[in-house]
Formats: sequence, C-alpha cells, structure tokens
Amino acid sequence: MDRRAFIALLGRNILVAPLIAEAQQAGRMLRIGFLRYASGPIEHDEAFRVALRELGWSEGRNVTFEYRWAAGRNDRLADLAEELVRAKADVIVTNTWMAGLAAKNATKTIPIVMATGAEAVENRVVASLARPGGNVTGLSEPYAVTHTKLLGLLRETLPEATRVAFLGDTGPTSVRTREALRAAAPSLGLSIRSFEQRHPAEFANTLHAVVRERERVDALVLAASAYSSNGPLVAEVAVKTRLPVFSLSDIGVERYFGLLAYGPDWLDMYRRAATYVDKILKGAKPADLPVQEPVKFSLIVNFKTARQLGITIPDVILLQATKVIE
Repeated sequence: MDRRAFIALLGRNILVAPLIAEAQQAGRMLRIGFLRYASGPIEHDEAFRVALRELGWSEGRNVTFEYRWAAGRNDRLADLAEELVRAKADVIVTNTWMAGLAAKNATKTIPIVMATGAEAVENRVVASLARPGGNVTGLSEPYAVTHTKLLGLLRETLPEATRVAFLGDTGPTSVRTREALRAAAPSLGLSIRSFEQRHPAEFANTLHAVVRERERVDALVLAASAYSSNGPLVAEVAVKTRLPVFSLSDIGVERYFGLLAYGPDWLDMYRRAATYVDKILKGAKPADLPVQEPVKFSLIVNFKTARQLGITIPDVILLQATKVIE
C-alpha cells in the first residue's frame, strides 16, 4: 500500500470509529431506540433488523433495542420520545413524520433516522432533502403525489366508479393529500367526499360515517396510518358493507381485506434505513447524510378480496402488479 492510500484509509477509519470506540471503552453496547406510531412490531421491523445484522449489528452482541409504541396516538409521541432520550439511546429510529418531529423536539444531539416520514420537508422535520441539517435524516415519501397515482389506479380498477371517499385526519399531510385528490379527481371522472377524524379515538365513528354514505360512495381511499391500530375494524366494516378499500398500506391489503395498495416498497425503505443507522453508529453525522425518497414502488392486489366483492381486476392492473394475493 502506497503512502497516500495508507493515509486515506487511516483518515476514513478515524472518521467512522468514534461511536464504536466510545462504546467499547465504556464497556457497553450501543442502544437503538424505536419510536413507533403503531401498537406493536410488524414485518417491516424485522426487515430493518435483518438488514442491520447483515451490516454487522446484532441484538445482544453489540447493540440493544429500546421500543416505544404510541398505539395509534400521536399525542403520546412526545412523552415516548423523552423516554428514549432518558434511556440514552445512541440513535432513534422513527416511522412517521410526526414521530420524527417528536424525537427532534426531544433532543438536538441524539441522531434520528426516519425509516419513513411523509413529506419531511413540508412537515418541517428537515430543512431540505439534500441538506437536512440538525440531527434528523433518513427516508421520506411524497405522500400527496403518491395518492394521486393511487387514485388513477382506483379509476382503472373500478371503471364504473364515480364517487370516492377519502378518510384521513386533520394534520397537514392529510390536508395536502385531500387537496391533491380533489385536484386530480375531475380529470378522472371522479368526485371526492372527505371524512376527517380529529382525534384517533374518533376513527370508528368516522369510518361508520363513511358506511352511512355507502349508497353514494363507490370506494374508499384510506390513509395508510389508519391500519396501524385500526386494521381489524377496517376489515370488519369493509366485509360487511362490501366496500373496496384502496391505500398506500401493503399490510392493509395483505391482512385487512384491502383491495389494492400502491405506494413505496416499505420493506425496502426499512432496509435502507438500516444503512443510515450503520453509518451513524460508525461516526457519520445526520446533517451530512441527505434524506432519500423511495426508489421502489409496489402495487399489490388482493384477489381474494376482489372475488368476495364481485370485482374483476382488469388486465391493465394485473400487468402492473408487483404482487397478487390469491
């Protein structure tokens, strides 16, 4: 090895070693905190852990995990974020923009990695994608834009549909999504009827309000986060009312009677989040790691749901599908 190559290698090792060296000197394992909107673990979490193991980080060997579950209640995120700060997490991993913002408000020093985070710039979680600044980085999805693509797929799947319900909350992401859907609907020959839940406890009542309009609603576009704590209820209502449900949630289609999901490949997002954690644990600063958007998207169709609803999935949809559930 020549002198310049040796110096470059030495410099790189010096840059990536601080956290590992500090942990070894202190005789402790590094601690990864998870701040989750959901009620419990899902397969996305396992994808993250597998990717982390492939990068050399194994639970019980050189890292420990701390989990905090908000159970669908955004009002709990701030307190749970504070708990992870008190637990002295070396990095905090979040899965919604609200969780990312709660963690950011709780600490200015602990690195935060968004495994997912809708419209992180618009929601002021980061300053920009290229230069996030501060202590937050990771992945962010263009939520409103993706929903307009979903609406187009709904139109292709249900060519006779004319009236679509959108159920979301009153937060800025849902507001932007609602506006995007309303803007896109006329060119597709659709009209949008909006239903808003002002608090997570209102979800059941809001969903039943959609049901009461069933004769005037041909399909439902449901915010993906609704499946985190209300999946069984959504499935029960959809089965009873024969309501086609479309969303960005792969879990909604695979577990909870959803008809079609289009959105980022969430498993890929979580695997990519593991690479951010790996870099940070080796000394990289979040401010120096650009926020990335999805590079893979998936279109999932549930044939079982389609049969129960008496819906024939058009070939144009099947040709685009990345996964068909029989």
